[in-house]
Amino acid sequence: MILLIVLFTFGCIALGVMSLYWSVARPTGVVAAQLESVDPSLALIENSTLTTMTTRAAEPLNRIVPISAVEAAKLQKQLLHAGYASPDAAMAFRAIQLLLIVALPSFVMSICFVLDRPLQGSLMWGMVAVGIGFYVPRLVLRSKITRRQQRITWGLADALDLMVIAVEAGLGLNAALNRVGEELKDVHPDMHHEIDLVNLEIRLGRSREEALRNLAERTGVDDIRSFVALLIQADRFGSSIGKAVRVFADSLRTKRRQRAEQASAKAALMLLIPLTGFLFPVIIAVILAPSILNLIDLFSK
Repeated sequence: MILLIVLFTFGCIALGVMSLYWSVARPTGVVAAQLESVDPSLALIENSTLTTMTTRAAEPLNRIVPISAVEAAKLQKQLLHAGYASPDAAMAFRAIQLLLIVALPSFVMSICFVLDRPLQGSLMWGMVAVGIGFYVPRLVLRSKITRRQQRITWGLADALDLMVIAVEAGLGLNAALNRVGEELKDVHPDMHHEIDLVNLEIRLGRSREEALRNLAERTGVDDIRSFVALLIQADRFGSSIGKAVRVFADSLRTKRRQRAEQASAKAALMLLIPLTGFLFPVIIAVILAPSILNLIDLFSK
């Protein structure tokens, strides 16, 4: 038991020292520094101290516990959907996960040792802590993906209305995207960020079709995929973009209304659970309490 605690404690201290060294001693990349000096919008990597520390700590950890290429690609895609566009985001996520897998069992088993728990029970709680450290980052990531995709879905309708106005006012598609991105900066920041990335890719020389497909890939929202396919087809065949976007905006509004009606129908069904579990027993107790008290008085005589 003492040996396990010593090993876990040494592992936590070693990981902490490595992360501190990599966060302080390693210099910033030259390319990233030049991009930031040219245009701050090109710096897509989050530059917070915590992110830098976990990213640099993850490099030796991933050499020790490597990840397969398929799993790495899947994780990178999930992080992209959550809004983490940094190429080092997957490495940072792995570092956080591995640190939790080591730190939580160490903490739990140290508590069990202080409380003088049996070895079998301590090992069981240690395995539970390992499972928590493995699954909690994934649950948090899924929650972030769901919330961000919901925000983008709600912001898409406003973006389409603004795009219809901009295109019908005589602006081209690129200029309309720039205008819509500026207008959504305060209301829908996630949608503003994605549209800004599309405009940035177009300015850097990518084709409009490729930039729009990257938008659908980054968000993972079905409505965005449909909208991107609509814009690509309209641009390819030379049809009116304004009319196509207006029709799509109307169908999106209808779909949002149907989703709201579906949510309201589910809410009425979900109310049955608290009514059945809490309200009905109280009503039954209030109705039957006088009769029960009378019966108790009757049989006690």
